[in-house]
This record gives sequence, structure tokens and C-alpha cells, in this order.
Amino acid sequence: MCISSQIPSKQIVDVADRPQGHGEDVIVVARIKDVQGALVDFWDWQVLGSCNTMDPEFFFHPEGERGGPRRRRIERAKRICQSCPVLDECREYALAHREPYGVWGGMSEEERTRENSKRRRSKAS
Repeated sequence: MCISSQIPSKQIVDVADRPQGHGEDVIVVARIKDVQGALVDFWDWQVLGSCNTMDPEFFFHPEGERGGPRRRRIERAKRICQSCPVLDECREYALAHREPYGVWGGMSEEERTRENSKRRRSKAS
């Protein structure tokens, strides 16, 4: 539901038209034409992910998880990723944003760190 439908229209103003000296009684909204692509377009691939309805614990390690349990959790998560229709989008998102935790796009945290290092080295060459 759009938040603007919940707010009386006299309280909504464009960010460029915000009255000076008004406090919390005025809600400022951004002009959509100023946004580089709608956020829904940026994130819409996630809705199609095989992990979309799964418990995040499959993909993100609990504090202190090490050794065999961690390796097995990572391998289970990667198996889910293998058949994911948005595997490439997920992987590229995680690499581009240096996602520090979890399995994204079939890659563990360590694999993403190595891939990003490799990409930086190849750009420097």
C-alpha cells in the first residue's frame, strides 16, 4: 500500500517545495523523476530467487559457526543457488556491493572476496 494514501494530501510536499521552518507536520517526498530508476526495478530480481521464501539461516551463518557445520551449510545453500533463475543477477549484485555475509549467487563470503580481489588486479593491469 502506498504510504501517500494514508496521509492527508495537504501534508505531502515535494522535496523541492518544502516550506522553510516547518517541522514534523510536513512530510517530504522525493520527486520520482529525480530517482535514477525505480528501486523496485533495482530489486525485482530478488522476488524470483529460489531463496525468496526460505529461512535466511540457510544462507547466513550463525555467530561462531565454524568447520564442518559451516561447510555443510554453505554447500546446501549453493545447491539451492544452482537452479536459481536469477543466479547471475544475485552474484553480480553481491560482488558489486561487496556483500560481506552469506551465500549470494552461489558464492560464499570467501569466494566473493577472492573474486573481487581478482577483478581489482585485472583492472589494475
